[in-house]
Amino acid sequence: MINKKEIDPIIVSVIGNRFDAISKEIGQTMLRTSRSPIFSEARDFVTAIFDKDLRLVAQTAYIPVLMAALPYAMQNIVKEFGDDIHDGDIFILNDPYKGNNHPPDITIAKPVFWNKKIEFWSVSKGHHADVGGKGVAGYNPEALTVWDECIRIPPARLYHKGVYNRDVWNIIMANIQLVSLVEGDLHCQVGACNIGARSLVKLIEKYDTDIISKALQRIFDASETQMLSMLKTVPNGKYSAERFIDHDGIDKNKLIKVAVTLEVSDRSIKFDFSNSDQQVKGYVNSTLANTASSSFLALFLCIGGDTRLNEGALRTIEIVAPEGLVVNARAPAPVTGCTIAASQAIIEATWLALSQAIPDKVDAAWGRWCAPATMGVNPRTGRPFADIHFMAKGGAGASKGLDGWDHLGTVCCAGGLQSPDPELHELVTPYTVLNCEVWPDSAGAGQWRGGFGTFHRFRVDADNIQAANFGGGVSKETAPFGLSGGKAAPHHELCIRRNEEVIKVDAESLYQLEKGDIFEMYESGGGGYGNPFLRDTDLVLRDVKNGFVSFEAAESEYGVVIDKKTLTINQKATDEQRQGA
Repeated sequence: MINKKEIDPIIVSVIGNRFDAISKEIGQTMLRTSRSPIFSEARDFVTAIFDKDLRLVAQTAYIPVLMAALPYAMQNIVKEFGDDIHDGDIFILNDPYKGNNHPPDITIAKPVFWNKKIEFWSVSKGHHADVGGKGVAGYNPEALTVWDECIRIPPARLYHKGVYNRDVWNIIMANIQLVSLVEGDLHCQVGACNIGARSLVKLIEKYDTDIISKALQRIFDASETQMLSMLKTVPNGKYSAERFIDHDGIDKNKLIKVAVTLEVSDRSIKFDFSNSDQQVKGYVNSTLANTASSSFLALFLCIGGDTRLNEGALRTIEIVAPEGLVVNARAPAPVTGCTIAASQAIIEATWLALSQAIPDKVDAAWGRWCAPATMGVNPRTGRPFADIHFMAKGGAGASKGLDGWDHLGTVCCAGGLQSPDPELHELVTPYTVLNCEVWPDSAGAGQWRGGFGTFHRFRVDADNIQAANFGGGVSKETAPFGLSGGKAAPHHELCIRRNEEVIKVDAESLYQLEKGDIFEMYESGGGGYGNPFLRDTDLVLRDVKNGFVSFEAAESEYGVVIDKKTLTINQKATDEQRQGA
């Protein structure tokens, strides 16, 4: 530990905030220079800074499920190149068996030198519109191996001593369809890392490496102390739970179990996934990096939210996931669906386990993600496009004292997934948005109800559009659960309307869309918290007046009888309904 007298605590705070700001600066650069709406609108990326010892210094988790996987990627890059790392080098990695979450999330890392030695790393990681294979915007629900999903990029140099490594770029571009989008977004990441590196050099120039090193030690120790303080709010013991993935896209009648046992002590928390199912044929298998990141996210959403997620915070957490399980697949299993399907099950299982210990700090389940990625040619522009339908989002689960948020998106993103502007969406894709509205009665009832999901419907205005519907939550077993007497939300319902035909849309499935097709998505809300008959009757009336809760649901779910003509509460009938329950 560093003696407090060795460095001014104000300087420690200034340096810590500066690292956070540089991480955000990398992200803001990506937002302003990207070519794909997956970056510029949905913000499906994460940025970070590591020190020379590969300790996580700071990060900005625009998509939080990516937040704790970067240390695995960085360890593999340095393991591959060892001492053969030079000023001006920039590295790339997407191989899920070399530390990445899943193939579409490409890691770009730039070492930052000072006095001919590495002092820091400037890093960005984001979801690309195309990574090869047979997928749609990176998703191939029919994949049986990782080679069906992508071009695997092990740790490699995009730039060597500042020189553009054209051979590596050409190999990547020769294996993808959407060259302009991917090339543009890779340059966007490279530029962002250069900006981060420049700011890190300025920080070193101002404070020198010795002061920064001491400040970092203090920052790490403070984060560890904060996490230990948070852990003490969880009673020591073992807590177990399980949740399920709908299916793997291949064996569509088989639920897949994700089981976790949390072992909590004053000094650490261990996530043990040993009782989970074996890895499966389809692409919902999780990498170890993704399982670890999902576990950290689940914990930080309950406790530790005010703690900087850095090396110090991570010291308190241990992951046990034996190789060969669905939570730590063995190569060459396909894994692209893991950041959604597996992550959602991991987070939900962790929350159910934690609810046994700290029910007042755990959310009911959020609506899972289940919507298509699409790809084709936009006849309006003559250009190829790739899109993920981020307007179709579910609701968040309720918690003690708070209703869930509406239209917030999958828990993997923790509210960080932004919806595109419908008009801009129509400009860059061959679609017309027909509906994007609240789905009434989609929230789980409770003393505090879940957030509402959405009804999203769009018309296809071009032929030969590939669609990969990915995610989960389409079955009763995977619908958002309630807590402490709160009720579950309904499961998703999706279909394609083609003339008079109605085609049911399943999770983890490929579809071909044609001009005139209408894609409909009813996305579930979040689970409820607490006995619904204890909900304030005026709040139920408000939701009925707003069209969010039906008269029938108000009576059956909440015990509130409302006169349809006067829109007032029949207090006598309500008292009888609630007392008779």
